[in-house]
Amino acid sequence: RFAVLVNEFGELGVDGDLLRGCGLDACPEEGDIVELANGCICCTVAEEFLPAMESILARSDPPEHIIIETSGLALPQPLVRAFNWPEIRNRVTVDAVVALADAAALATGQFAEDEEAVEELRTKDALLDHDTPLGELFEDQLASADLLVLNKADLVPAETLPGLEHALEERMRKGARVITAAFSRVPIAAVFGIGAEAEADLESRRERHHNHHDGGGERAGSPDGTELEHAHGHDDFVSFSLSVDNVSDPEVLAGRIREAMRRFEIYRVKGFGAVGDRPLRAVFQAAGPRTEYYFDRVLREDETQGVGLVVIGKSGLDRTAVAEILVS
Repeated sequence: RFAVLVNEFGELGVDGDLLRGCGLDACPEEGDIVELANGCICCTVAEEFLPAMESILARSDPPEHIIIETSGLALPQPLVRAFNWPEIRNRVTVDAVVALADAAALATGQFAEDEEAVEELRTKDALLDHDTPLGELFEDQLASADLLVLNKADLVPAETLPGLEHALEERMRKGARVITAAFSRVPIAAVFGIGAEAEADLESRRERHHNHHDGGGERAGSPDGTELEHAHGHDDFVSFSLSVDNVSDPEVLAGRIREAMRRFEIYRVKGFGAVGDRPLRAVFQAAGPRTEYYFDRVLREDETQGVGLVVIGKSGLDRTAVAEILVS
């Protein structure tokens, strides 16, 4: 039995809504999924994360496992530290920190596969080059991971994967593992029951690029108040939501998303909504040069026409120019 804590780096809660709409009897739309959408929970441990955990643990029939799905821009270390807070440290343990990586992006050594677009956007840095905000973030996630799921392995030549896995393992903690996957399909036994007890092993999970500063108060990142919430460069990223009305063809909107991601430093676009007169909800997912859409469930009566999108990109992203492409 699982509870899922979902964090969004954006105004529109996409991931939580997709989980609620999975259609499984064991996954009710209310009760077992808690969504935090007020920013990155690694920056708001005391205000957001700890109250949510206490609420889950206070249930008369608490879950056996809690899955914490952070935003892709989150650092694991502050959350792992939070499990030493008096309110929860004797009640739960961090079985494992699981990171997710894009095999195709890593294999090309770039944020995008389109060489010309990469040159145009001046982002020809290797993904593991920590001179870039995403590279630094990725390094810090690797430093804390017990398990790395190398996803989208189906998009990489088979002969490339072993070398890629080896390069990642060399950058990870001793004993951490790498497994490959496609469409994030991973055997549940590979993810649960690792028994890392991560909160008792903080020294080996230290951030490599993001420093904490001393202080006190209830926003502190550790139970003794010695570490305030960290400043780990969220100013390097921006997120905003757009509403796209009167979408008659999902492929047309998918094409607009591809064009926007080609022209601007956009890392991620995701969203869902009603398309034309179709009775099913359309879901749009885009990362780098890859954009896809599918239909996940029947639209409810209260769901109006239009598609809501979340755009995540580099700080300074021209929202007006992006909207002109996506909304037009």
